[in-house]
Amino acid sequence: MQGSLFEDDSSINAQKESAARFRDLNDLYEQSKDCTKCRLAETRNNFVFGEGNPKTQIVVIGEAPGAEEDAQGRPFVGRSGKLLDKILEAIGFSREDVFICNIIKCRPPENRNPNLDEIQSCMPWLKIQLQLIKPKILLLLGRVAANTVLDNRQSMANLRGRILRWNGYDVIVTYHPAALLRNPNWKRHCWEDVKMLRSHYDNMC
Repeated sequence: MQGSLFEDDSSINAQKESAARFRDLNDLYEQSKDCTKCRLAETRNNFVFGEGNPKTQIVVIGEAPGAEEDAQGRPFVGRSGKLLDKILEAIGFSREDVFICNIIKCRPPENRNPNLDEIQSCMPWLKIQLQLIKPKILLLLGRVAANTVLDNRQSMANLRGRILRWNGYDVIVTYHPAALLRNPNWKRHCWEDVKMLRSHYDNMC
C-alpha cells in the first residue's frame, strides 16, 4: 500500500466535507479559478483547472501547466498534449472520455518544478476534483506527479509497470509525454503501461 495524502481517517473525512461544499466540477471551477493561495497566482495568465468527462472512470494527472496551457487555460495542449492525445487514441480513448488535469493549476515560471509550498496550496483542489469525479483509475504522468500524489520518492523504474492500489484508486504510473519527446526510447515502456491500463479498464469497467 502506497503512502497517502489522505491516509488517516480525519483527513479523509475532512476531504469529503470539503467536496460536499461543491455541487459539481463547474461549481468547483467557479470557486477556485481566482485562487491566490500561492505566488503562482501573480505570474499566471490562466488557472488551468482541467477538462474532460466529469463522470469518467479514468483521471489523467500531470505535473503542471506549460506555456501553451497557461495561454489557453487548458491542460496538455502543447506538443506534449498532442502526444498525450495520440497515446490515448492508441488505446481507444479520446480526451472527452477521460478527465485531464495537473497537480498544480498554475504555470511555474520557466516551467520549473513546483515548489513544496505551491504543491501544498494547490493539492486541495485536486483532492476535491477526485472526490467529485469518483474515478476508479488514476494515470499519473511523470515522477513529480507520481511522487506527489503517492507521497513517496520512488523512481519511475520502481513505480511503473504495475498497478498500485492507493486510497481506493487503482493507479498506473507512466512517463510524462514531455519526457517521451526528449527520450523517444521510453515510448515502448509507455506503450506497455497504457496497454495495461486499457486491459485493466476493460476488466474493471
